[in-house]
Parts: sequence; C-alpha cells; structure tokens
Amino acid sequence: MTILQITSTLIVLAGMFGAINYLFLRLPSAIGILIVSLLASMSVLVMDLVLPGLNMAATARKVVLGIDFSDALLEGMLGLLLFAGALHVKLADLRQQWTVVVLMATLGVGLSTAIVGFGFSWITGMPLMVALVFGALISPTDPVAVMGVLREASLRKSLETKIAGESLFNDGVGYVVFLVLVALAFPAVGGHGGGHETTAMTAITLFVQEAFGGAILGIVLGWLTFRVMRRIDDYSLEVLITLGLAFGGYELAVWLHVSAPIMAVCAGLLIGDIGTKHGMSEETRRYVEAFWKLIDEILNAVLFLLIGFEVFAVTLDMQYLTAGASAIALALFARLMAVAIPIFLLRPFRGFGRGVIPIMTWGGLKGGISVALALSVPDGEWKTMILTATYLVVIFSIIVQGLTVAQVANRFGREPDLM
Repeated sequence: MTILQITSTLIVLAGMFGAINYLFLRLPSAIGILIVSLLASMSVLVMDLVLPGLNMAATARKVVLGIDFSDALLEGMLGLLLFAGALHVKLADLRQQWTVVVLMATLGVGLSTAIVGFGFSWITGMPLMVALVFGALISPTDPVAVMGVLREASLRKSLETKIAGESLFNDGVGYVVFLVLVALAFPAVGGHGGGHETTAMTAITLFVQEAFGGAILGIVLGWLTFRVMRRIDDYSLEVLITLGLAFGGYELAVWLHVSAPIMAVCAGLLIGDIGTKHGMSEETRRYVEAFWKLIDEILNAVLFLLIGFEVFAVTLDMQYLTAGASAIALALFARLMAVAIPIFLLRPFRGFGRGVIPIMTWGGLKGGISVALALSVPDGEWKTMILTATYLVVIFSIIVQGLTVAQVANRFGREPDLM
C-alpha cells in the first residue's frame, strides 16, 4: 500500500470507529476509538481460529506491520501532537508549578526507570541494562493520552497544569534517557563502538546534546517565528507558519541530532503564550487555536486507532502475558514513587492540594510513544517480551486508568465547584 492509501484507510477507519463510539459506547472519543479498534482486531483473531483457511490474522498482521508505527509516530505525528499540546499550556500557569514539573520530569523519570528496570529484571531474568531500556520507554506519561483525558476530567487548574506540563516534558526527557540506555545496552547497534567506558562517555554527551540542544533550538525557532508573525496580519498565513514551525523544526532537530520532542514542546509553549499575546490579532488567535485543536483531535484519533491494531504485532503467549501483568503493577508502583518522592521533597517549601499524589499517579497515562519506542528496540531475544509487556501496560493505562481518572478526582481532590 502507498502512503496515500494507508493514510486514507486510517482516516476512514478512525471516522467509522469514532461514529460507532459516539452512537453506541459514548466513551471519551480517543478511548472509544481505541476500544472499538481493539475489539475489531480481536474479532479478526477469533475469526481466524474459527476459519483458519482464510488466513485473516496473517493478512491483517502483514498490513499492520507494513505500517511502521514507530517511524509514523516518532518521525511524523509526535512533533505535531506535542506542539499542539504545548500551545494550550500557558507559561504563567507553568511558572507557578515549574519546580514540581521539573522534578517529576527529571528525578521522577529516573526513579521510575530504575524501579521498573530492576523489578522487571528480577521478575523475568532479563539482563539489567535491557530491563532498564524497558523501564525508560514505559516511564514517561504520554501527553497525547493525558491531555485527552484532562479535557474530560475537569480537574482544578493547578493540578491540570502539573499533569499537563509534566507529561509534555517527561516525554522528551524519557525519550533522551531511552536513547542513552539503548546506546549502553546495544553499543554495536547504537553505533558507538569501543568498550563500556567509551560508550558511557558517549551516552553522557548524547544526553546533554539531546536535552539542552532540543530546548535551545525550540526557543530560538519559536522566537524567530514569533518575530515574523508580529509583522503579519493574515490568519491563514500565520496558521501556515505555525504548521511550518512544527514540521520544519522537528525535522531540523532530527537532522541536528537534538531532541525533537523537547524542541516541539519549547516552541509550542513560546508560540502559545508570547506569540498569542503579542504576535497575533484576536481573529488569528481564534483560527490558530481552532486549527491546532482540530489537528490534535484528528491525529489523536488515528494514533489510538493504530494502538488498537498493534495487537497484531505482539505475541499473546502466556509467559509474555504474565510478564505484562507484572509490568502493569511495576509501572503503577514506579509512577507512585515518581510522584510521591518529588512532592515529599518540595512539601517543606510549598503547599499541595488534597489528593495530588493519587490523582497524578492514576492520571499519568502511558500511550503510543511507549509502543513506538518498544517497536524501535533493536532485535534480540527479549524484544518480543518487551513489546508485549509494553502493549499490555499501555492498554491497561488508557482504558482502565483513563476511564476512571474522573472518579479518582472526585474521590480524592476535586474542588467543590468542579464536582
């Protein structure tokens, strides 16, 4: 299938499954599309058992594997999704919560990676460095999934900013940590020759280059774009310029070997705050916000559709399913520690609202980024287990946590005027 055929098919299916959800399930849009997609995939697997001569599962698997989910997300959709998400987070709100966001996006990701890595290695016998790679790809919360749920949960503003800001930044930091650990665990594949000391030094350099380089590039490109937009009063052209910033900036970051996700977040934050205040007319602001909201919702629907279809890429073996069940528990415990420890460290210096730990723990959803990173892990004897465990964690997170986070908010910390 050509790229146009694949894109057309995904858009058609996303629209069909979205309509089915709207008419019958009435779940939040993205989660409903995922569930319908997952049910359709499972139906194909069941039909294949009943009528094995039709080879339905094999055909579906071939089509799904023909869509490079990892490249489609990491090199295509992710920049647009992160840019769109960052546009709606205001710097003033983020500034009030910056200590929590920074600690959770750095210390929290590190703690979660270590807890999942050591725990998964002990449970499965997986080599520690490979297990840490799994810990890194499963630790970041997915801003796409998180922000989709936030729109439904109606949390208080300070808590929403903490969760949204953390999910945007820990995604970029987690991606960098993943790249570093892959370089250490698979030095030959990662392209870093030599012994362990050389690889470790290269990994440290890679982390600094990716993280800080991505932030600097995003700020510079965002500022230059803002300066250009100040001189223009044409909403269609300005929408096009923001689209060029998201597409071009992401590809430039990839070419410069700096973190493209962090670039997209920083550029989006700058345009969404300073750009909308000082560089756009009211008419342009409305069109830019409406355009990026639509882009966000369309790509969100396609992404969750693809997650449902990725069941064909995993191995539904009892050993791997058991490892996946343990990974769900590990990921939840690691998320609890990643939230609780930074908050305990900051409690002497600032106050926190009621229920912040349980809500942020349960609201830290995993998503397509984890699946994409799992698919990009170099081939080896443990990749199948990593992929299956990742998929189970993501499905549990989106469906179970995503559908119950509003109830958790009601139970632990929603303000009276939001109840």
